[in-house]
Amino acid sequence: MWADILKSIDSLFEETVEIRRYLHQYPELSFQEEKTAKFIAEQYEKLDIPYQTNVGGNGVIATLTGAKPGKTVGLRADFDALPIQDEKNVSYKSKIDGVMHACGHDAHTATLLTIAKALKAYQSDLKGTVVFIHQHAEELAPGGAKSIVESGALDNLDAVFGTHLWSNTPYGTVQTSPKEFMAGADRFSITIQGKGGHGAMPQQTNDAIVIGSQLVSNLQHIISRRVDPLDTAVLTIGTFQAGTTFNIIADKATITGTVRTFDPNLQDRIIDEMEKITKGTCTSYDATYSFDYEKGYPPVVNHPEQAALVLRAAAEVDGVQKAEEVLPSMTGEDFSYYLLKKPGAFFFTGAQKEGHVYPHHHPKFDIDERAMIIAAKTLINTVKLYQK
Repeated sequence: MWADILKSIDSLFEETVEIRRYLHQYPELSFQEEKTAKFIAEQYEKLDIPYQTNVGGNGVIATLTGAKPGKTVGLRADFDALPIQDEKNVSYKSKIDGVMHACGHDAHTATLLTIAKALKAYQSDLKGTVVFIHQHAEELAPGGAKSIVESGALDNLDAVFGTHLWSNTPYGTVQTSPKEFMAGADRFSITIQGKGGHGAMPQQTNDAIVIGSQLVSNLQHIISRRVDPLDTAVLTIGTFQAGTTFNIIADKATITGTVRTFDPNLQDRIIDEMEKITKGTCTSYDATYSFDYEKGYPPVVNHPEQAALVLRAAAEVDGVQKAEEVLPSMTGEDFSYYLLKKPGAFFFTGAQKEGHVYPHHHPKFDIDERAMIIAAKTLINTVKLYQK
């Protein structure tokens, strides 16, 4: 049976690509994915697989119950897009101005729908239950995973698995970790209020750009001088906005950025250091400030047994040249909420497109669509091994 299911994934490849490219042309932003959710629900309607809509928001969850007793396994795919203008010259370029699937969530959705179709054909021989979790709003905190967990949708699961098609990794590679895999991802905003004035008379002003520049430099000392080199942390300044024209000294500057950590204690220590440095820097320049810090998704921490299962499953897939453990990534993912609730594992499926090396969240991001086959087969093999 399982060999036949895997063969059906190959035969469904053109359909998988068609779904992925349709979704790529009609992306929707986080928490606005109503048409995408409707499209997903329609596919399960056609497959005659029971489903629920509006789970935790725009989430769609379908349940395929096999004819034989067994465990209940959840498989997750996200389906929101990003506020990015698609700059690719392809037939399936986004038709929605300023919105793009620049992270592969369209492919995740197409992959999971294909798995559902392949397994449905063998429902009478299937052991246990497979729950297909189509999650909204992965890209924007508080994310969709948290509300889906809070809805109780995972309560009956024995384990949960998911993958991210990864454009930084060569096709044919599957990667995971038996413990920490992706970092906790926070965001912050600092507004500095100085005193503006004429560019020719700086003595009458309190230059917010100068103060902000000093603050940016000072904040970098947290990682280089306040954090143990054996600990892992990132503090990145993403934006610095100030000023209106060349000859006016800015009265206000706004700095935003992100902090990435694995250890909650280290996370709290960095927040404390940021507050002290911001206060100290602004006070020394007689400026006022506001400091807003938002804790985001927790770290993705895999369960060792389930992570090992994924690598075993991947090693059995034709086309997988390497199934390996890797060091953690400092990127973030709200799949972490599922792993706090249930045993499971998250993994990367290499999807680097030859001659098209653009990272996630880039206007020219794209994937090697063959990676969807490897992702589907790895997840199916994981279900198979978990049911033994």
